[in-house]
Amino acid sequence: MIGTIARKEMTEMIRDGRFRWAGAIVLALLVGALALGWQHYREVNAQHELARRETRTQWLQQGVKNPHSAAHYGVYAFKPKMPLSLVDPGVDPWVGVAAYLEAHKQNDFKFRPAQDSTAIQRFGELTGATVLQLLIPLVIMLLSFSAFAAEREQGTLRQLLSLGVRETSLAWGKALGVAWGLGLLLVPATVAGVVALALSSDGFEASFSRFALMVLTYLLYFTSIVALSLAVSAWVRTSRLALIALLGFWIFNGLIAPRVVTDLARSIYKTPSAFQFAQQVDAALKNGIDGHDPADRRAAQLRADLLKKYNAASLEALPVSFQGVSLQAGEDHGNEVFDHYYSDLWNTFERQERVHQAASVLAPMLAVRSLSMSLAGTNFAQHEHFARAAEDYRRLIQRTLNTDITKNGKTPDGRYLRGGDLWAQVPEFNYQVPQLSWVLGSQLLPVCLLLAWTAGAVFLLWRSTQRLRLD
Repeated sequence: MIGTIARKEMTEMIRDGRFRWAGAIVLALLVGALALGWQHYREVNAQHELARRETRTQWLQQGVKNPHSAAHYGVYAFKPKMPLSLVDPGVDPWVGVAAYLEAHKQNDFKFRPAQDSTAIQRFGELTGATVLQLLIPLVIMLLSFSAFAAEREQGTLRQLLSLGVRETSLAWGKALGVAWGLGLLLVPATVAGVVALALSSDGFEASFSRFALMVLTYLLYFTSIVALSLAVSAWVRTSRLALIALLGFWIFNGLIAPRVVTDLARSIYKTPSAFQFAQQVDAALKNGIDGHDPADRRAAQLRADLLKKYNAASLEALPVSFQGVSLQAGEDHGNEVFDHYYSDLWNTFERQERVHQAASVLAPMLAVRSLSMSLAGTNFAQHEHFARAAEDYRRLIQRTLNTDITKNGKTPDGRYLRGGDLWAQVPEFNYQVPQLSWVLGSQLLPVCLLLAWTAGAVFLLWRSTQRLRLD
């Protein structure tokens, strides 16, 4: 019986010109977005790989100079482009793609694509995630709003039930019919996504597990939308009311809630402006985190401690270079300042993200968006993971160079130069993408809320069919 009802619903949808046009447009947009994402990924990934090789070559071939000059010469660390960013670019366009690693500074990320976008592009970019999170739910609602209400208005609902068709069977049959119609859109897009992923990623197996979980995430999302749409159609009296109610939910879920929650998170957990943050860091570098530890006092204490350690009467009598010790002490102080302020900043962003996750109880798209970006490797948590790895590498460079100055930099004429043998002691930056288990560990709340939305929508559908209006 359920299969018969599903086939009937599917046949009616295929015959409906609205479904054919809407389905063709959405499918074209989705496949087109995936194709554009794949092309962008290939181009950016190739550029990053070329830039990575060139910056390594420049570091190794920078010539003979003082190691501290090499520390200021610096290198770039390029954030790898994740394969699934072709589906969901997440925050990548806004956080930058490269960090300049030099002595004494923890620089902000550079080259944000959003800075070069036009005014129209800032309203929203066509991506696979945009189509999946916004347009396909709208298509589902347009397919489902009249499922029960139209039959009630035409008088056929009473006839169906009088023939002995159970309300539950009718609901599941209509849901399966909508799912079959939806499959005509999603199956080709999923195949296209798998092909694009296989062509764009060397680590296909690792990326495929993320892709499979992303597919499951969106299937749960669409299931909840189908069940909710059918429940509303069964609950309200007319098709018009069902359409109005579902469009209101779509507007709130996809357009209003994300913006309101973003403003709410910013108002609860405020972040300083870039200028204020830079001022705070500069002040702490000069006078200490507490403001009562000026640089001259730290330098005097360092000299006293070093003379006492080596039982020397003057800096000239030290067996090591005071310049190297002083430079590393300055780096250690800077690292303490950077850890303090950047940790506070990142913790604030994490609290804002938790507000977004908690707000998923009001709008399922917030949970889906969080999970989608996480699985794509384009959320802020994974950007922070890369930023910390890049900063650790910067500190390794400074420690390597300052240690060499400390051990070997004390010369009769005060000049100390090194060449490629020292630069080669600095290993190449090799960033390890976090494991999937680490990624999912921060997404427990969105997972639970998405499951709750799906279960709640299915229960609402079942409940509404138990009290099905016949007129």
